[in-house]
Amino acid sequence: MKMTSIKLKKILEERLSSEEYRTSYNRDKDTFRIEWKESKQGITITLPKVISKYNERGEEAIDELVAHITEALRIMNEEPQLKGMERNIFPVIRATSFPNETKSGVKLVSKEHTAETRIHYALDLGKSYRLIDEDLMNKEEWTTNRIDEIASFNLRSLSVDYKKDRVAENDFYFVGKQDGYNASRILNESFLEEMKANAKGELAVAVPHQDVLILADIENKTGYDILAQMTMKFFAEGRIPITSLAFIYEDKQLTPIFILAKNRPKNSRKE
Repeated sequence: MKMTSIKLKKILEERLSSEEYRTSYNRDKDTFRIEWKESKQGITITLPKVISKYNERGEEAIDELVAHITEALRIMNEEPQLKGMERNIFPVIRATSFPNETKSGVKLVSKEHTAETRIHYALDLGKSYRLIDEDLMNKEEWTTNRIDEIASFNLRSLSVDYKKDRVAENDFYFVGKQDGYNASRILNESFLEEMKANAKGELAVAVPHQDVLILADIENKTGYDILAQMTMKFFAEGRIPITSLAFIYEDKQLTPIFILAKNRPKNSRKE
């Protein structure tokens, strides 16, 4: 059947029916909102985006959306805690343009990374995660350093398996585990050092969105152009985009690359 906003609204109302929820439809913005009646915390869905996914993937797209909404609402209604959940704390990479506070105005715990990226910290809850804010950190009398140390330790325990492609005499490596922390692996210094030691040319790294980490052993000028196109494509398609710029990794530093007409890298300031 042809999907319309009204049909999709009715489907979501039926699939998410509960006495604890309240739903509403904004005709002008073509959005559907579902929230907890008591706390008024909830999620707003832009219906045309879902319809586009439905046209591509069918019922699977709606099933996925309903599962995402259900899990997000569950998390909103639970009181998070850090103590006893140390193994579930991981760093996540976000663009510097990503909001650095919650909708209620509470600042998120974060750390500087590069001019393009910032490190936040997530409490993994199984099917999803919650970014750690300063209210939660202060309530448990933790510090940013403690959270960073724990998250960094946990990150190093994640596997760094990758797929390799060779294009125009340049090697490209793609880390794409289904755990939500692929981009975070750019913080695994020992992994980057190993890749650097084995590189024949310059080692470039890219995190176009949170679900992929690209490493490239650049051996000629064409490699930079390929990496730029590749990174832009992933950036445009990512669910949580980070940056369309790639970085040169050298001396344990990440320096953004700007691709010029001659395909030669020009380094910006080091971080």
